[in-house]
Amino acid sequence: MTVMDSTSARTDICASAPRAHPRPEGQDRYTISEVAAFTGLTAHTLRWYERIGLMPHVDRSHTGQRRFTNRDLDWLAFVGKLRLTGMPVADMVRYAELLREGDHTFEERQELLEATRRDVRTRIAELQDTLAVLDFKIDFYAGARRAPERGLTT
Repeated sequence: MTVMDSTSARTDICASAPRAHPRPEGQDRYTISEVAAFTGLTAHTLRWYERIGLMPHVDRSHTGQRRFTNRDLDWLAFVGKLRLTGMPVADMVRYAELLREGDHTFEERQELLEATRRDVRTRIAELQDTLAVLDFKIDFYAGARRAPERGLTT
């Protein structure tokens, strides 16, 4: 049994509340093309994730084909969320390594996620400021159309 098989690792990889999977637990053996179709990632990206250590060990069939599970789909959903935060791939790989190392890495994993959360909050604040500028300009142009005699042009 690997660290990724432990209960804490299983609950740690979930991106949020459990989502519906295409197949029930126990019948969840997906080919790389099925996972690509389900996640929107390319087979090339999935192989790269595995090669760089971002994916936990992926089981293989007797012919050597990758066989993904629902847990792998959950992990890929979480990685997708991390990508949306702008977290560097190196930090995602580090997080995956820490997860595989076990429970004694909780603090370091938490620190990685907290740093990412700070970055996301900073970006959200920047986007809110940008949105305020856009709203101001949109209101300006809407007002200028209602009163064209003002002749304002910014």
